Amino acid sequence: MTKLPVDTKSPAQQARAVARACRTASLATTMSGQNGQPYASLVLVAFDHDAAPLLLISRLAEHTKNLISNDRASLLCDGTAGFAEPLTGPRVSLLGRAVKTEDPRHRARFLARHPSAEMYAGFGDFAFYRLAVERAHIVAGFGKIHWLDDYTYAGESDRLIDAEAGILEHMNADHADAVQLYASRLLGRAGDGWSLCGIDAEGCDLIRADEDHGGELARLNFGKTIATAEDARIELVRLVKQARNA
Repeated sequence: MTKLPVDTKSPAQQARAVARACRTASLATTMSGQNGQPYASLVLVAFDHDAAPLLLISRLAEHTKNLISNDRASLLCDGTAGFAEPLTGPRVSLLGRAVKTEDPRHRARFLARHPSAEMYAGFGDFAFYRLAVERAHIVAGFGKIHWLDDYTYAGESDRLIDAEAGILEHMNADHADAVQLYASRLLGRAGDGWSLCGIDAEGCDLIRADEDHGGELARLNFGKTIATAEDARIELVRLVKQARNA
């Protein structure tokens, strides 16, 4: 079940929280040579620091063929799992253009979230794409519906981007017990072996390897936005204190 940030102030923050918590999404493209018929498919998804979706797709797949012909796409991020009535749960549709990217940072963020994709990420027919979001539509429950022109996070994050790898390495190597507390006490997740696989201005991503089920992903939203490694340290310390008191 997607847990929205306690201090959420805007529909755009809600939309990013729903999207960032998703491991998979439904990709809608337009079929070429089929009179513009829409085509929906399931994809693995990761997110850039501004919450723009990142995809790893094969040019042999129908959705990629469609994007090569027409780069307009929509991505449905579903946060309704765990709700007795799914239509009362949050979901967000992201509309924009899918652009091929060779940025090593995009590759790193995707594979950190989906480590099993490493075995085919280097195949010649696979490529990374970034969805440049132009509009978003969030349904956060009955009557909580908004069209957004400001979905992507526009705050300062360059210093955090530069520090991300070091923060993750430090937390996983020296504070694995804290990461485990985040998962069990704050997010109610079972199992051992949780680690951080990403951090951004609004929260961090946790992953647990599971050979039987391919892994598990969890999203921990921060109480406030951060912009630097020091901001991250302060917030992560606050969260571990909160977890120990939970």
